[in-house]
Amino acid sequence: MSNTVTQANQLAVGSAAATGQGAATPRRLRNILCLDDFEEPARGYLPRPIFGYISGGVETNASLAANRSAFSEFEFLPRVLVNTKARHQKTKLFGRTYDLPFGFPPMGGTSLAAYEGDSVLAKVAGELNTVMIQSGASLTPMERLKAVGPTAWFQAYLPGDPGIITPLVERAQRAGFEVLVLTVDVQMAANRENNFRSGYSSPLKPSLRLAWDGMIRPRWLCGTFGRTIMNHGMPHLENMGFPRIPIVGTLERPRWARDGLSWEHVELMRRNWKGKLVLKGVLSREDVRIARESGVDGIMVSNHGGRQLDGTVAPLRMLPAAVSEAGNMAIMMDGGIRRGTDVLKAFALGAQFVFIGRPFLYAAAIGGEAGVHHGASLLREEISRDMAMLGVTSMAEMKREFLVGSRGPV
Repeated sequence: MSNTVTQANQLAVGSAAATGQGAATPRRLRNILCLDDFEEPARGYLPRPIFGYISGGVETNASLAANRSAFSEFEFLPRVLVNTKARHQKTKLFGRTYDLPFGFPPMGGTSLAAYEGDSVLAKVAGELNTVMIQSGASLTPMERLKAVGPTAWFQAYLPGDPGIITPLVERAQRAGFEVLVLTVDVQMAANRENNFRSGYSSPLKPSLRLAWDGMIRPRWLCGTFGRTIMNHGMPHLENMGFPRIPIVGTLERPRWARDGLSWEHVELMRRNWKGKLVLKGVLSREDVRIARESGVDGIMVSNHGGRQLDGTVAPLRMLPAAVSEAGNMAIMMDGGIRRGTDVLKAFALGAQFVFIGRPFLYAAAIGGEAGVHHGASLLREEISRDMAMLGVTSMAEMKREFLVGSRGPV
């Protein structure tokens, strides 16, 4: 009898560990079994404008949907009878070895959704030895974030103006960042109809509707916004290259035209920036080639999470072409990744690192550091199980031969 009980207990403990559960997991997170499970609690926690801003894409959401559906175009071809006991997820990028193959991409307004959200993601990334990229549209000064996030990179939104580019690049250098990311797919503000429908603007305009949206979400109002005001004052846009602007108010942010940003400005940044330079938002094979010839160190294949040009091709589908032109550049990807199987498919198609945004922002909103750790643990365990069943022991072993096109011949 005692042996049966012991075996049952061991099975229960093993099952809990496999799903990221355990005594240390806060009660509010114990029913969250995968990254998608963070969305509904976040919908209930966040005011409608903020949730709508995070969750939405652009126009018809065609690109947003395509990012997910692209993963169904590939199926796995596992190998069996492979000893995978020594499997690990360590990934090398820009000469540094990270413990995970995934990180947190730049997300604007993070600290409006989660208390000190930028710092939460940066701190957890440091603890997990993975990458967090601070957004230029974040509400935390880059200097303060770098102090708590030793593995953090910085991402910039820049117009084609050397008088703005150079000071911001120099500021990021002084702050101690080693990797600078330039987002290149924001030539114009996107037609985000969802923002208008949900009442979101940047900055947020005071209104009865906005006040009501906050009042019916008292946990967010007190636990995130009120706590921020009490401890840090009104959040401001801090890192855009223009004077600080409060995130709630009547001031308008400068509308710098980014449609003049071109390769000559990338080359200017390359001359001024001493660290690694990454371009985010590249999809065309030809643009990968020009980036390589311009001295860029890495490319993030991305369509901005489906938030810019509706109908843009899914990044996953463009990975092989990007890799073919990359040379010594690192190839990374974001867009639609939600499962361990997604991570492994991206690596099989040539990615050297991937980034996952919305689920981890939801996790930070409802659970703070514990929420982000829980989400990372769930994904890490998924990847580990999937690697064992595929018959691989490292991320570097994930090659194209492990995939079969779901719509064509083997």
